[in-house]
Amino acid sequence: MHDTLLINLALLDTGAGRLRAGQCVRIRGGLIVEVGEGLAGAGARVVDLGGRTLMPGLIDCHVHICSDSMTATPAIFPALQAARSGRILRETLMRGFTTVRDAGGADFGYVQAVEDGLFEGPRLFVSGRPISQTGGHIDLRNPADPWPSCSCSEASTLRVVADGVDAVRRACREELRRGAHAIKIMASGGISSPADPIDHVQFSTAEIEAAVDEATRAKRYVLAHAYTDEAIARAVTAGVRSIEHGNFIEDDTARLMAARGAFLVPTLVVYRRIVAHGREVGVSELHLEKAREVLATGTRSLEIAHRAGVKMAFGTDLFRAPKQYQAEELLIRAEVLPAADVLRSATLTSAELLGMAGRLGRVAPGHFADVLAVDGDPLADLGLLQEQGRHIALIMKGGVIHKSHVAGLEAAPTSR
Repeated sequence: MHDTLLINLALLDTGAGRLRAGQCVRIRGGLIVEVGEGLAGAGARVVDLGGRTLMPGLIDCHVHICSDSMTATPAIFPALQAARSGRILRETLMRGFTTVRDAGGADFGYVQAVEDGLFEGPRLFVSGRPISQTGGHIDLRNPADPWPSCSCSEASTLRVVADGVDAVRRACREELRRGAHAIKIMASGGISSPADPIDHVQFSTAEIEAAVDEATRAKRYVLAHAYTDEAIARAVTAGVRSIEHGNFIEDDTARLMAARGAFLVPTLVVYRRIVAHGREVGVSELHLEKAREVLATGTRSLEIAHRAGVKMAFGTDLFRAPKQYQAEELLIRAEVLPAADVLRSATLTSAELLGMAGRLGRVAPGHFADVLAVDGDPLADLGLLQEQGRHIALIMKGGVIHKSHVAGLEAAPTSR
């Protein structure tokens, strides 16, 4: 197998937040093996990037590739959901997102489908079926529904309702058995659920601690849907590693997160887009009302978390909103944060959250060859990462080329 040597490029150093001109990158067997100036090209396929910026692939830590099935009334067939998810995965990769974490709904079969080449898509991490208490965020019964929610794990392919420590433990063990990389719990009310206000604090402390214990012993972690300051503080105190959304966080809780090494995964784009597109995608007026309430907080959570030194990963959560706005989250964060910090959140910090520090998130020896070649400097213009990858000339994942407008590099036959 011949090496590929990329030359004539500006390397985006995500750690330092700057470009390094005149660099070369050697790729062998899906890995980056050498980075530096004037690398020898003997025996390698030498590819001139024409002065483009080479950067690590983007990472989105909060997607839902099975969102259609999770909300469909009437239900849709699993095969149809799989087909739709395959399309979502490919479109996501073509935007430059080479790794994603599904934050509830997708099972390990999707991971295998991508690894086996059946789906063309990003490197995929899954958290299986999200776990909620009765009346919690994924208990989708109307408040007037007289029928009890089934609490057995086998009742749904996309969500689990569990009440009490023993039931939570069993639900976690079942998701871990099914290959989940992390456990997703609902620690507060949410926007899309009909029976719980956003400020509803969910699960007892003992139940959250049970989920953390099960995940930790399996060398995994817990991510928690949590909007309010109280829900965030309870989850972090109980050992939750990743807080999703966190829009109503306050200073003391942000400092607690920083001290505990917990991650925040803001998802601001979804509120803007669900308010703008809610009626066309058929969400309820209650859903829109809740989205407007969260949207009104703006970028306040980013400012508070940044000031406290909280590690912020990148997420979008375009659950019902059109997914083509995924990269817009970069622009929203740049309203209050430097572009270097925004790009770091979508690369290095997200890689650390996923347990992939040293393997993803930067262009450096020993890392997977998950790279993008961009027509310009993203540090100066994050718009270069918008428009469905229009300004991305090369998308490579694990050394496999999925898109190329670069002479001498052709996309793999599976690309279409």
